[in-house]
Amino acid sequence: MVVVAVDANGADLGPAEVAAGAALAAEQGARVLLFGPAAEMQAMPAGVEVVDAPVSIAKSADPAGAARSTPESSIVQAARAVAAGRAQALVCAGGTGAAVAAGLFNIKRARGIHRPALALPLPVPSHPVTLLDVGANAQARAEHLVQFAFMGAALAQAVLGVERPRVGVLSNGEEAERGSALVVAVRAELEERLGGGGPFAGGGGPFEFVGNVEGGDVVGGVADVIVTDGFTGNVALKLMEGVSQTMLRAIRQAAMSSGRAKLGGLLLAGALRGFREEIDPEAHGGAYLLGLRSLGVVPHGRFERRGFAQAIMRARRGASEDVVGRTHAALERAGALRMAPASARAGSLRADP
Repeated sequence: MVVVAVDANGADLGPAEVAAGAALAAEQGARVLLFGPAAEMQAMPAGVEVVDAPVSIAKSADPAGAARSTPESSIVQAARAVAAGRAQALVCAGGTGAAVAAGLFNIKRARGIHRPALALPLPVPSHPVTLLDVGANAQARAEHLVQFAFMGAALAQAVLGVERPRVGVLSNGEEAERGSALVVAVRAELEERLGGGGPFAGGGGPFEFVGNVEGGDVVGGVADVIVTDGFTGNVALKLMEGVSQTMLRAIRQAAMSSGRAKLGGLLLAGALRGFREEIDPEAHGGAYLLGLRSLGVVPHGRFERRGFAQAIMRARRGASEDVVGRTHAALERAGALRMAPASARAGSLRADP
């Protein structure tokens, strides 16, 4: 039985909206351990247990320090519930930094992982693409992004059913010399690992590396997985969400601008409703927090109850389908896990009987 630990603090519409989302998820069969201010929540249905945890560190300027110094906070208590086995997945309704810090300190980083990453399967019509990192690491080194490439490919294979994902690095040009020093170094390392003198020089690597991809390519279907640092990824994500919402409002206004337009709008209503549902971030639930020993899902803080319910259901499905184990196994097969220092490995060998 999968139980999802949910931090109700930090959402734009308040803990009551997250609680309402938990209630919706419970109606779909989810079991939820809900951490937040009990005084702000109505009676919950069977399947939702409320743990009174009014203290929030979602907006802390120092998430790591707050996670260490505030064990009574809702996100720390939720992460500890996962670490202790009371729950099998974590959902944080707001404050990505706090969620990552609480996860690292309590659930712990998975073996061989440099840093966790937020991986979001973007709802691009006809050409779904997974973008990572979208906010867990504002700064990253080349080895982090190289591992993110293998991590994203593993997620696409294990969960999204893409047999051999095409992976690209987000840049401002397709040429090998374009981009920041970080992008150039990541591209060179991936080309070396998947060709050159790397372990997959003869072909047959876990993914096809397509090199640099530009901003317009994110929705253009040229890659199944696109890798970047968390700062750039988060900006790109918010820009895409803003543009899509602005376009939908403009279409709605145009459809109501005249009698003839209203008639056309009625004829297109069904198709537009389906399109809106397809690209709506709330319909998909949020980003996977990968790299911890248990699964995390981080929805957008501005979500309404339907979006939080979807986040809980995504976490429940991910835990049931062993997203963490399957992704980690794929990384291990690809040789993409960080090796312990030689001295540590030697010490471990000497300690073995």
